[in-house]
Amino acid sequence: MEAEMQQPEIVETKSSEATVPNINNQTGTITKVQPAVQSQEQWLKYGEQASSFLASLPEYLGGFFNQYKQPLIVVGLIVGAIVTVKVVLAILDALNDFPLVAPTFELIGIGYSAWFVYRYLLKASTRQELTGEISSLKSQVVGKESLEG
Repeated sequence: MEAEMQQPEIVETKSSEATVPNINNQTGTITKVQPAVQSQEQWLKYGEQASSFLASLPEYLGGFFNQYKQPLIVVGLIVGAIVTVKVVLAILDALNDFPLVAPTFELIGIGYSAWFVYRYLLKASTRQELTGEISSLKSQVVGKESLEG
């Protein structure tokens, strides 16, 4: 028996944007019919819409920034702080790869800690001086005098 190929049913639409497949039974290939070219009026309409959007964009962004100025600044400072910490940690990690740098940093830290204990923590008078300096710094940062000191 001879196999017959069925003709595909093609539904024609009047829309200019629809693509209709065209099947060539002799070669077995499927080709697509290209949509009709959009008219010049549609392109002008799209151009006017884009132009009006771009013209109002600075005004919109200015209003948005004025409305959300403080939260945007806070987010920017947080992102900047995170980037700064990452860069500092990367630099310290790179320095630790050099021989003798890590032990040198450890010696400097131990030396500073020993000086701090000798300078501020051994005597009662120097401990009171340290407490006064901390209170003074706290009042400068907070902006009001501490009630505890």
